[in-house]
Amino acid sequence: MNASTPTTRLAAAGPALPEMPFEGSPLAAQLIAALRDFLHGELVDLARSHGIDHEHSPDKALLRQVWRRSHALGFYGMSLPPSMGGKELSVLDQVLIKEAIYATGSPFAPHVLGELSGPPRIGALVRKATPWQMEQFIAPVARADKAICFALTEAGAGSDAGALQTRATQDGDHYVLHGRKRFISGSPFADCAVLLASTAPEGAAEREISAFFVDLHAPGVEVVSGYKTMAGQSHTGDIVLDGARVPAAQLIGERGRGLALALGRITVNRLMHCPAMLGLAQVALRDARDYALERRQFGRSIAQFQAIQHMLADMATQWAAARALMVQTARAIDAGIDARAQASMSKLFCSEAAFGIADRAVQIHGGEGIVQGRRVEFLFRMLRMYRVLTGTSEIQRNTIARELLATPA
Repeated sequence: MNASTPTTRLAAAGPALPEMPFEGSPLAAQLIAALRDFLHGELVDLARSHGIDHEHSPDKALLRQVWRRSHALGFYGMSLPPSMGGKELSVLDQVLIKEAIYATGSPFAPHVLGELSGPPRIGALVRKATPWQMEQFIAPVARADKAICFALTEAGAGSDAGALQTRATQDGDHYVLHGRKRFISGSPFADCAVLLASTAPEGAAEREISAFFVDLHAPGVEVVSGYKTMAGQSHTGDIVLDGARVPAAQLIGERGRGLALALGRITVNRLMHCPAMLGLAQVALRDARDYALERRQFGRSIAQFQAIQHMLADMATQWAAARALMVQTARAIDAGIDARAQASMSKLFCSEAAFGIADRAVQIHGGEGIVQGRRVEFLFRMLRMYRVLTGTSEIQRNTIARELLATPA
């Protein structure tokens, strides 16, 4: 593939890694097979006809088409409770399904299950939402009629989530919101947001963080998405609140409990980034393996050079070790263990290992690997981002150390 070739092709079918037993349930295996057919079939045609690849993101209309088709096929919302049409999936099953999706190399991988703006964003809210909120916000997202994003981060509040400056001041049966949310994934194509704001009195020393459903089309609300991430995608934007009036009925759970709501599933959320990283790392490894077999120098393929063989061996070993840690952590969560340290270990190790795999993949490609249009060049940029997303590697180390040094009860 030269630099001008579109990157919509999916990952090579041939194995690049030693065969392993499938760890999930029979239902998960069935869903993976069906999802692969979907991704390798009609979504390839859809990407080709609309010129979608890793550098060219789909617009909202096309995404809505993908969401609704996925819903019709029974994929969208599979992580929701069965009462809402979801499947009985363990955390391990969810990890394996997500890994398989990303391992296809499809540019639609983040969207098939609505990962940025769909059911995975609302699953933890089902127990907190009122019947009216369920009808207005949760159910439409589950049906793929609306998209939603999660808005916590600000320019001065990332890892220190409690330091956010967005304020919600009660005015009768409304809250008036002022502030700016930054780097909000899925906001450019979302209809509403789960948004966190301070409801503490002005000048108060305590941190009182509350969560709200916010209509992104309401007066006083604007989504600004005029920038792209280093991966070249435009899935991220800012939410600007300038006197937006939000009905008190859109307060989620109890006032002042928003941060607990946001952090309640942080262990699972951190783990659930790992299958995406390792799926993409699989693609990078396969591309590097295939290129090494095809590229000839000095009368033979570069795959015959020991230096290349050692790089491929290290890539495969790093991937297998990271995946084993991910699977072990998923099993711990399914067993009811408080796996905060294990989830941070997984996020730390998987992100560093996956980026290392992409780095070696670029090295194996040589000059071709640093040309935009090559998939490994995109994967290098994408996997570099994962060392920052959902808590930097340094934050993960802090969490691991804090859990290790905690005084036993």
